[in-house]
Amino acid sequence: MPDVQRRIVAAAREQLLRQSGGHGGVRSVVSEDGRETRLLVLAPGASSDAAGRYRTGDALVVLEVVPVPEPTGGHRAHADARVPLYVLVDPGEAVCTVHSRPLPGVGYREAERVPFGNDLFLPLGEGTLVLETGDFPVGPPTPGAAAG
Repeated sequence: MPDVQRRIVAAAREQLLRQSGGHGGVRSVVSEDGRETRLLVLAPGASSDAAGRYRTGDALVVLEVVPVPEPTGGHRAHADARVPLYVLVDPGEAVCTVHSRPLPGVGYREAERVPFGNDLFLPLGEGTLVLETGDFPVGPPTPGAAAG
């Protein structure tokens, strides 16, 4: 699965970099085992450390490809940090789940499953990023991945 994860992160990063001119940037996060499984779209002036930790309000989108090698707390942790959009990409099911409307202490109030082949629309304030998923590789089934 690592190659599938790497290819999805690379494809998403390339697309988001082309579109994120008005935002603080796109940062990929490399896990301890050397895999890139997470992307952050950051607000202007924001930053994250090498492990992908960010201050509340700095991340506009967190995108993770499952299975994530180290726990991030999933949707609850990102909702607590008030990240507006949390995208969980599951190459085993060939689906992305876009979590929105964070409620700290609870999680995300909305989730939309988008099958590969459909575009993801990620509204960010005054603009919308579009992530094309048609070229995302499909991997083996990922047990329990949809839990986020």
